[in-house]
Amino acid sequence: MTTKAIILAGAAALALGTTASARELTLGMQDNEATPVYKGAEEFARKLEEISGGELTVNLFPSATLGDFKAMVQQAQAGELDMVITGYPDMSYTIPELKLIGAPYVVGDYAQLKEIVAGPWGQAMAAKFEEQGIHVLDVWYYGTRQTTANKPIDAIEDMAGLRLRTPNVPFLIAYAEAVGATPAPVAFPEVYLALQTNQVDAQENPLTTIDAQKFYEVQSSIAMTNHFVASSAVLMGAGTWEGFSDQEKEWVTTAIHDGGTLNDELLQKGEAELVAAFEEKGLTITHPDLAPFKAAMQPYYDTLEAEFGEGAIAAVTAK
Repeated sequence: MTTKAIILAGAAALALGTTASARELTLGMQDNEATPVYKGAEEFARKLEEISGGELTVNLFPSATLGDFKAMVQQAQAGELDMVITGYPDMSYTIPELKLIGAPYVVGDYAQLKEIVAGPWGQAMAAKFEEQGIHVLDVWYYGTRQTTANKPIDAIEDMAGLRLRTPNVPFLIAYAEAVGATPAPVAFPEVYLALQTNQVDAQENPLTTIDAQKFYEVQSSIAMTNHFVASSAVLMGAGTWEGFSDQEKEWVTTAIHDGGTLNDELLQKGEAELVAAFEEKGLTITHPDLAPFKAAMQPYYDTLEAEFGEGAIAAVTAK
């Protein structure tokens, strides 16, 4: 029996040990216990147990205990796992149109992202998730990506020639190329050492990640490039969702909202406080004019519209 099967079997056994009417849901994620996402998931579990009177409880599996996000999505589709939290645009591997919302500067901030998810385009994507056997419960904030370097970035011209570490994600590689840097995909656990040894000159991540990974120790400047608003999709297997009564769906929806509120507040508060904290550590914080950065992305937008049709990007933000 696989580790995943043992864990889920144990969860099922625990659930059977409670009252006959009680049900324990399983929720997997790649994030660890120190993250806002996990704390939001904890709040969801607490609230769900409270409002359901203990009829619905949640067993959390953080730190990729059950596998990477693709493995967990497959488990949810197969009914082996009830819920998974993963990057919203990351699901473009199965719903290609999500590349559009991942494209740099298409989304300006989290408030706009929420409007998009609730609007026509987001609802069309939700329907595509349903076709894949997945129900979208909510989309939570995951931070806005900024660019650090070993020199101040006051304008797009300062990006020229920088060896910029990116994850192996097409739209972030496209960002590096478009602004004149040389993309250098490096595995996440190796980024600190790559910066420390000058294998790369720069990297891009949310402020909370820059802090948690101590990248500020090996970089002297942070440019507020705001090039990508990251988000987490809270997903449930369609079979699990459809098996709920209307009352149970209402409980889950209410509890997910509370969990998302806590996650969003923690991230937004953390980002606001970190700018001052980084300045106190001696880092230079710059605010380059972003209009040239946005204009530089046009060739990438053209490739996306060639794939999805003319006007595809404008349709994302249409109300």
